[in-house]
Amino acid sequence: MKTINELCDLIRETAYDIHVYHGHGHLEKIYENALTHRLHQLGLKVIQQHPIQVLDKDGTPLGDYLADLLIDDRLIVEIKAAKTIADEHVAQLLGYLKSTRIEHGLLINFGSYKFEIKKYALSPKTAQIT
Repeated sequence: MKTINELCDLIRETAYDIHVYHGHGHLEKIYENALTHRLHQLGLKVIQQHPIQVLDKDGTPLGDYLADLLIDDRLIVEIKAAKTIADEHVAQLLGYLKSTRIEHGLLINFGSYKFEIKKYALSPKTAQIT
């Protein structure tokens, strides 16, 4: 089993290859499908549109999100096709990490001529609901 850093490196390389081949200008779904396809070819477990339930402090369900990709049950990948990564995109990914209590996430933007990828991590202590 790969370490989280090895997994992130593999995803980074694969996403970059997709960016070089397809360029920018497609919808997010195209990049999501391409990354899923190529990661499956590499033998990784990838779930598209993974449901995330957001709970209130007392456990009351508040609503659901769909994370673009959940990889090997331990990494959330959020894909964008925007001019640049915005604060709202970061907040979205951090919210997913907190709600799922998954520690690591990648934010990938295919929409710019310059490939963008950022890794985020929440400590388990930060993600706990008390």
